[in-house]
Order: sequence, then structure tokens, then C-alpha cells
Amino acid sequence: MKIIAADVFVTSPSRNFVTLRITTEDGVTGIGDATLNGRELAVAAYLKEHVAQLLIGKDPHRIEDTWQFLYRSSYWRRGPVTMAAIAAVDMALWDIKGKLAGMPVYQLLGGASRNGLRAYGHASGSDIPSLFDSVREHLELGYKSIRIQTAVPGIKAVYGVAAQAQASGERYDYEPAGRGAFPVEEDWDTRAYLRHLPTVFEAVRNEFGPEIPLLHDGHHRMTPIQAAKLGKALEPYDLFWLEDCTPAENQEALRLVRQHTTTPLAIGEIFNTVYDYQTIIKEQLIDYVRAASTHFGGISPLKKVMDFAAQYQIKSGFHGPTDISPVGFAAQLHVGLAIHNYGIQEYMQHSDKTNEVFHQTMTFKDGYLHPGDEPGIGVEFNEEAAAAFPYQQAYLPYNRLVDGTVHDW
Repeated sequence: MKIIAADVFVTSPSRNFVTLRITTEDGVTGIGDATLNGRELAVAAYLKEHVAQLLIGKDPHRIEDTWQFLYRSSYWRRGPVTMAAIAAVDMALWDIKGKLAGMPVYQLLGGASRNGLRAYGHASGSDIPSLFDSVREHLELGYKSIRIQTAVPGIKAVYGVAAQAQASGERYDYEPAGRGAFPVEEDWDTRAYLRHLPTVFEAVRNEFGPEIPLLHDGHHRMTPIQAAKLGKALEPYDLFWLEDCTPAENQEALRLVRQHTTTPLAIGEIFNTVYDYQTIIKEQLIDYVRAASTHFGGISPLKKVMDFAAQYQIKSGFHGPTDISPVGFAAQLHVGLAIHNYGIQEYMQHSDKTNEVFHQTMTFKDGYLHPGDEPGIGVEFNEEAAAAFPYQQAYLPYNRLVDGTVHDW
């Protein structure tokens, strides 16, 4: 069997997605997610101009060999564009292999290690009452674990607050990237944030009790000592994890954070390869791996990094908001179902428009996800529906401090 076509689609149902479809000579197709939020066309061009022609005539069964070929033959390894492109190929080949075997991908990875995948949702509010309303809404939807994000007095715009208006007037629910030719500027004040956040978690615990697992995303905005201070301040509220407390490029910084707090740490949604995790897994500087199949090279390396993490009792916490298409999201559900050291899965529900383009077998019930038992990944791409939503240029926001200095968003 040989590959005869590799087609790239860019579509924008609520937000931009890049999808690769590989077709074999027998007419079997597989799809993969190559979305890189705010830089989508870079990956689409990489696939169209540099990768697609290399796949023609190749054996779709040789997943590992193809992955290594695309990674090593380019010489310029790693990076989000390269790894998102490789991820799409890897997912599509696993999708094909599952369809040919008549099995869902998780069966090919060793079979299910659990009945379902615990998920967490995104609750947020512009103040405490609206935050409480959002928590209740998520509990009613079936979520049993909740991420808490809130506006901060004195800061006009804060990442993760869904009710916060964008420049377009739309909500953050599906896409924080604003349409247009330049990113929107937002403001930031770390001291105000550090003062306010512990009071928020105190209020949430007082209202909802000690049982609900609560999470928080710091979004890379703190220095190491600030992150340590926040982790220590949040200890009384028993967080499930504190995510991206400091920029992850400086991995040694996590040693300082660990010295000062027992709050569990989750890191890695912007990582691209297992090499990014070497130090922090081996030295047990994190508790949860936040990698995303789409940005990490696909199913194959995601399974490998979790096997490595298992030696150190580190669990998964894969990145899963809506900047992962339903294809990439399903891919990591298959990994999560198969591995032993599963932790939790971020789950932000896609828009109705997105679900028109991507037909899914995934289910969410009583707080648990399942990828479904259809052969392959369990997502089908509707090319006709995709064509109705053309690409729209969009940028994620960026931050400046009060003195005008550019800061991490």
C-alpha cells in the first residue's frame, strides 16, 4: 500500500485550524491536526511546500520511520512549526492504521487502562459572583474538576476570563486571538495579581467546599520567586495544580519553586519535543506533563514522553483548549486512555461551527471523556463545510506593564 495524496486545509469555524488529509491508493484516508494559533499559515506552507511531496509513494504503515525521516532529514529540528507539521502526519498515519486494523487507535497503543478520562473545565468571572456562576454552570455540565481564572482589580484584561470583551466585542470562550492585522495590547501587574488570587481561592473554597479539584493557570507571567510565593500562598486551598507558573524555558527555575511550595506543578503546553522535558522529569520538578499532541509531534512522541514520565510518578495533563482541533484533541484522548500514568485532561468545548467541520465520536459524560470505538482516531473532516469558513488572520494578545515594557501574555 502506498500514499497517493496529502492535502492541506485551512478553515476558520470560530477560529483557524490547519488539517492534513492523507489518502492511500486503496482510498483509505487519515487526518491530522497542524494548528498553530496565530501562525497557522506558516505550518500550512511547511506542509504544502516541504512535506506533502515527500509522503507520496511512501508506505503508510511505517509510522515511526516516517516520523524519524521528517524530523531528522530536515536538519533544522524542533520548533513549533516543524513539530506541528510532523504531528499532523503522525496522527493521519495512526488514523489510517486504525481504520485498516478495524480498531480505535487506543487499542493499537496497548488497549484501555481505564473506562474514561477525567476532565476539567474553565470557570472564570469578572468578579467573585460571576465566577461562582461560572463554576456552577460547569458543575451542571458534568465537570468534576474546575480551573479557576478571574479578573484582577486594576488590570483591564486578564488571560482566561471568558466574559471579558475583546477588541472585536466577542467573548474569549472559543478564541482569545483577535481578528485583524496586529495583536491587541493588554495590561499586566504581577503584584496586583499575587495579592488578589489567594482571596479568590479562599472565596471559592468557602462557597464550594474542599472536595472539588481546583486548578489555576499562571500563563508564564511570574518570575521564579514570584511563582514560589504564589504556590505557597495557595497551599491552604489544596490546588490540583498550578500551571505554567514561570516561563518554562528556564527549567532550573523550577528548582527554586519546588524548594518553597508543595503545590503541584504542571508545565509544558509550549514544549515541542521530549528534550524539553528531560531535566524537569528526571529531577521531578513537575507533577503533570502539559504537552499537546498537535505541538509535540503527534501521538508517537506523546506516548514516549509519558512512558519516560511514568518512571518518576509524573502524570499527564495534556493541553486541550480550542486551539487544538478536534483531531488533535481526539489523538491525545487515545494516548490518555492507553497509558497507565494518566492524570487529567483539559477540555474546553468546541463551537457548533467547529463541530460542523469535524464530526467526532468522542463523548463527555459525568465528568469523563472517551474517544469512542470507531476505527482510527474517531474524527472525520467535512471538506464542504470547511470551505464555508475561510481563513481569517488573527493574533493572540500581548501584555505590557504599566511602564510600557512588553511582558509575557
